[in-house]
Amino acid sequence: MNAIFNRRSIRKFTKQEISDETIETLLRAAMAAPSAGNQQPWHFIVIKDEEILYEIPKFHPYSQMLRDAACAIVVCGDLVLETNIGFWVQDCSAATENILIEATDLGLGSVWLGVHPDKDRVKPVQSLLGLPETVVPLCIVALGYPTDSKPPVDRFNKARIHTNKW
Repeated sequence: MNAIFNRRSIRKFTKQEISDETIETLLRAAMAAPSAGNQQPWHFIVIKDEEILYEIPKFHPYSQMLRDAACAIVVCGDLVLETNIGFWVQDCSAATENILIEATDLGLGSVWLGVHPDKDRVKPVQSLLGLPETVVPLCIVALGYPTDSKPPVDRFNKARIHTNKW
């Protein structure tokens, strides 16, 4: 549970690069996620290009930290690969959470930046990255080595637990 409780949204990063091996580890974690019918309808765009990282905050109002991030991973759902219609969002969300937890375990900071279902974010990401119309960006994960640390948090709330019925 340490990586889960220590996972926090980090928005300030050092300029230290993230190795290709570390990025591959993050993507292996992502692809270990469960998916409906084991269809794995995901694709991942790794962004290291500063020009692209600087372009995203022009249309995504909560992504300013990308200017300081070492890289970002855009998690996308491929509607062509999806046989269980509508479940790509859950599948890609599980993959994203795996990236966030593994990043924490590797000493990285990360933050989930929502893209889908906001058309004012989806269309510009598709255009910027040259995505096919059938590939929908769910989110962007900003990654980097954190400039500071946040304490672990336990958000357990018994009031939100119901047994058998509401």
